[in-house]
Amino acid sequence: MNIGQAARASGVSAKMIRHYETIGLIVKAARSLSGYRHYQARDVHTLRFIRRARMAGFSTVQIKKLLSLWQDRQPAREVKQLAAEHLIDLQARITELESIAQALTQLIEHCHGGERPECPILDNLAGDEPAR
Repeated sequence: MNIGQAARASGVSAKMIRHYETIGLIVKAARSLSGYRHYQARDVHTLRFIRRARMAGFSTVQIKKLLSLWQDRQPAREVKQLAAEHLIDLQARITELESIAQALTQLIEHCHGGERPECPILDNLAGDEPAR
């Protein structure tokens, strides 16, 4: 199948497929005599794996490791360790985002809106007022 068909079958855009080839996340596709990429069912399966890993928030580096562990059928303890580390990172990001949301909520509550030029949101972004 060509890159468009592989993109539709995997849910990964053709642009991202090319990018994944460039960075070595997937092997370069075989080429036809006319130079078009040609993909097999196993390539689509790998692209689906990558898409699901991206949806779970794994980084490209982590996905490369997960792919290696999946393809080489490595012990599950390595996968579990990688996933546990990822979970810790996600929880830290959630905490950070909750803090940002709380600060933004306070800024919104203190912004009068309307026609007045004073705005604590803009002041905070400009560094003129400390975050609350």
